[in-house]
Amino acid sequence: MKRSTESGPARGAGVACVAALAAVSLAACGGGGTAGASGADDGSPTEIEVWTWAQGYDEAAEAFNAAHDDVQVKHTEIEPGSKGGYDKIRNAIKAGDAPCLAQVGYETMPSFVSEGNLLEVTDVAAPDADAYTPAGWSGVTVGDRVYGAPQDQGPMVLFYNKDVFEQHGIEVPTTWAEYREAGERLKQAGVALTGTYEDFDYTGFAWQAGAPWYSVDGGQWSITNDSPENQEVADYWQGLTDDGLIGAGIWSDAWASGLSDGSIATIVGAAWFKGILKDSAAAASGSWAVAPLPTWEEGESTTGNVGGSATAVLAGCADPEAAWQVAHFLSTDTDAVDAVIEAAGTLPASVDGLGSELLTQGDEYFGGQVVDEVFVDAAGNVADGWQWGPGVSTLMSTFAADTKKAYAQQGDATIADALANAKAATIDGLSKQGITVGE
Repeated sequence: MKRSTESGPARGAGVACVAALAAVSLAACGGGGTAGASGADDGSPTEIEVWTWAQGYDEAAEAFNAAHDDVQVKHTEIEPGSKGGYDKIRNAIKAGDAPCLAQVGYETMPSFVSEGNLLEVTDVAAPDADAYTPAGWSGVTVGDRVYGAPQDQGPMVLFYNKDVFEQHGIEVPTTWAEYREAGERLKQAGVALTGTYEDFDYTGFAWQAGAPWYSVDGGQWSITNDSPENQEVADYWQGLTDDGLIGAGIWSDAWASGLSDGSIATIVGAAWFKGILKDSAAAASGSWAVAPLPTWEEGESTTGNVGGSATAVLAGCADPEAAWQVAHFLSTDTDAVDAVIEAAGTLPASVDGLGSELLTQGDEYFGGQVVDEVFVDAAGNVADGWQWGPGVSTLMSTFAADTKKAYAQQGDATIADALANAKAATIDGLSKQGITVGE
């Protein structure tokens, strides 16, 4: 799912885990407790409570309950993480009355670990690792410890206005060089190549390029978003900006209008952008299509990923084995997965989920194209090597603020400077939490 960022430091149990996160050895974080699961010695079912914001989880929970007698699920819908959900989870853990399971975005998992908010379930989960895509499994793994079941993912693709491309005789670009060439031709016709990419929407470019923003070496985190590889990605997008090929700011009214009237020709985005496009540009139904993401070298198929979330096991859960049983079912059972696909439009992170019949149907908005086939193919081509780390909220908020200035060409602001500023701000914030960041 989209734009689920962390929101502020937790206290209490999290303090004890800060050093563990820095050292990556996280087995002690979020140890067992008594909250989140209930059952009786009289043989009544164990109850596992789960909090989520994605639509369809309620029906997925019903599917679990229909298939099990010894464990039953109680589902509660909460606000998305960045809109209050994460604060609700943190507060419940602190009060000792949290559920066993909750939806947590992949990018927020390391911060939740550092705060002591998650319970490690590596041993019980490891046998099911092959049931998930590599990108999904890496999303629930911090260091070498597993903290939940992958639910969905966001492989990157190219959404393009096929009417605009056909009108101007432009082939669908397969490389970033061709994408730039398309932009130069579109500019001559008064059409913007695309809009801006300011926070998580930008990270997929770095992911595809093998330019991670975090690394771990010798048990210590480093922030690497200003690496030479990242500089190359920044220079590419800075070049498009300097040459006037970038249009309105993403998520703005002008951006939505441009998608609707054909004055913005593409979105480079995750699979979940399908729903955003339909909502933002309903009037353009039939004009848009989906293609694989352009690559740096001709003939490649590597892509990046933006977004995705897990059903994470929370600290204090009294029955982590039952919690994993529920979380794994919600991500892999046909009925459960289909319920979330149908209601939320997400792309499953499980291998079986990607085989859902719901992902083989033509989409009227896209002129009947089976766009989910492109998404499924992309899910198998996500580059390895990306991992999230602590301090993501500071990293992304600083980067977003400064990239806005770069796209608006305010003074000497550049995307490369935005990367450096975000790194410095994050290192400063983490040091105040007692987390030392390597060079």
